[in-house]
Amino acid sequence: MRNKKRKPMAEINVVPYIDVMLVLLVVFMITAPLLMQGVKVDLPQAPSEPMDNKEEEPLIVSVKADGSFFLNLGKDQESAKPLPEIQETVAKVLRQKPDTPVLVWGDSAVPYGVVIQAMTSLQAAGAPSVGLVTEPDS
Repeated sequence: MRNKKRKPMAEINVVPYIDVMLVLLVVFMITAPLLMQGVKVDLPQAPSEPMDNKEEEPLIVSVKADGSFFLNLGKDQESAKPLPEIQETVAKVLRQKPDTPVLVWGDSAVPYGVVIQAMTSLQAAGAPSVGLVTEPDS
């Protein structure tokens, strides 16, 4: 009885791998909605095409209904910043990474002049083009 040798088992136990895969799936499902950064604004609706996905994460300047400006960069993304400070920060980022897309999230209740002021300030910071973000028509 002792002389019997065990044959090597040629099967892979995949149950632990399936468990890890399901945990990763849950983690990604929870974190995916949190990846959209920026301040909550009521975007206008327009018939538009989605942007091409680029490797660079865009700089997003949000304009709330009261005319306050926010930038999705740094620790304090939820606090309003003056436009010259945002312009200076965007200029620094664009000097390091010139291909970074720059977008403006303007609330639909914001006066047209305030959004144009933000766009001209961003172009003065060195952004070759500034995109406007809208909600697609339903």
